[in-house]
Amino acid sequence: MQDLHRLTIHESHKLLKDKKISSVELTEATLKHLNEVDGKIRACMTVAGEYAMQAAKAADKAIGAGKIEPLTGVPALIKDNMCIRGMRTTCSSKILENFIPPYDANVIEKLKACNSVFLGKANMDEFAMGSSTENSAYFATHNPWNLDCVPGGSSGGSAAAVAIDEAIYALGSDTGGSIRQPAGFCGVVGMKPTYGRVSRYGLVAFASSLDQIGPLTKDVTDCALVMNVISGHDKRDSTTANLPVPDYTRALKKDIKGLKLGVPKEYFVEGMQPEVRLALETAIKKLEELGAVIDWDVSLPHTKYALAIYYILAPSEASANLARYDGVKYGYSYRDADTMWEAMEKTKQFGFGAEVKRRIMLGTYALSAGYYDAYYLKAQKVRTLIKQEFEEAFKKYDALVTPTSPTVSFKIGEKTDDPMQMYLSDVCTLPINIAGVPAVSIPAGMVNGLPVGMQIIGRHFAEETLLQLAYAYEQATPWHTKKPAV
Repeated sequence: MQDLHRLTIHESHKLLKDKKISSVELTEATLKHLNEVDGKIRACMTVAGEYAMQAAKAADKAIGAGKIEPLTGVPALIKDNMCIRGMRTTCSSKILENFIPPYDANVIEKLKACNSVFLGKANMDEFAMGSSTENSAYFATHNPWNLDCVPGGSSGGSAAAVAIDEAIYALGSDTGGSIRQPAGFCGVVGMKPTYGRVSRYGLVAFASSLDQIGPLTKDVTDCALVMNVISGHDKRDSTTANLPVPDYTRALKKDIKGLKLGVPKEYFVEGMQPEVRLALETAIKKLEELGAVIDWDVSLPHTKYALAIYYILAPSEASANLARYDGVKYGYSYRDADTMWEAMEKTKQFGFGAEVKRRIMLGTYALSAGYYDAYYLKAQKVRTLIKQEFEEAFKKYDALVTPTSPTVSFKIGEKTDDPMQMYLSDVCTLPINIAGVPAVSIPAGMVNGLPVGMQIIGRHFAEETLLQLAYAYEQATPWHTKKPAV
């Protein structure tokens, strides 16, 4: 059977269950394709071929014993900030270049329990700080649709790999749009679940009140299947919600008649590409044709403060979380120093990249005596207002629909010298993390040969509604079937 790497999760599962293919065959085919194309894409930080093949053999043994679940034997790529026991985890940083975790993240435990296969680790912006995957300490990842363009970030490696079929699916993390924005740029499905729906245990922390793990997949059905496995309470993560996990595949219905959708005008920002605006308006009209009731005149006025709030809260939490990388406990350590204090200073100086150091300094300043009340405390108050604004909107609407990004992917190097322009590429995704609500990005058009993403936002723990809307739109349009040329 040809082109096994092009399969979705649900297609793979059917063939594995019917014993028409084996996990070994599927994994071999996917690894072969990955090795053929990744020299151009650079999506992978670590390729663990031998590890993957051993897992595939174990999966085939389980299938032979009648133990098969939707993700059994299906090859995945994991963002390089999630711990897999015995597999190098770098966060794409020099400071963790040789770090081998002694334990598994909660999501990895859950995937291992159903005999999923891990092909390796995906490249990312260092410590998940970035919007283009150019901030990796090792190399930049390229967008499969145009190798001169970025794949988005910080989960750019995961998104690019799924788009070009280097993995059947991938996991990413989302702190301010880091799943959804690269999903939009690469033309795949990316979901940021409700904060607390998926455990963060074993996810290397960036900003603990904003980080959330989620899936990047080839279609909405696959997104639901991954969410079924990775969601749920974890006693090791006190922020996870102790709520039952529904079967998300039951939400995959084409009928969305009567669902009320709001279109917040603040997300159609100044400087938005006219072609992207047109693609989004066309996509929203398609939802209307499918039976949804659209209100085009919704206002969320505190949205304009989200960018400023995020770049106070996230760096503040990062400055605290990254204090552990001091060269004493683990990771890179600067040795040629006269004192312990000099060694710690030089470790951070040479171990961290420019963007990480920039955010640590911003956060340390915001938390410092004399500025805490003026910046961090005020940011937390406005965060509450943004959260309340979403809650009010969801009393009236079942979901909100916005662009994932105001532009399509940009050229590599285009924004590296202008951090503010880079930060603005996440302007449509940041408010969702601040409020802790779920959102999904799905392919919704093409502009100049590059994908356009549509973002659907829901109330807390309403992932089912988002999947229902996304599935109905996907089934009525061709965008999810488009593939970049290898």
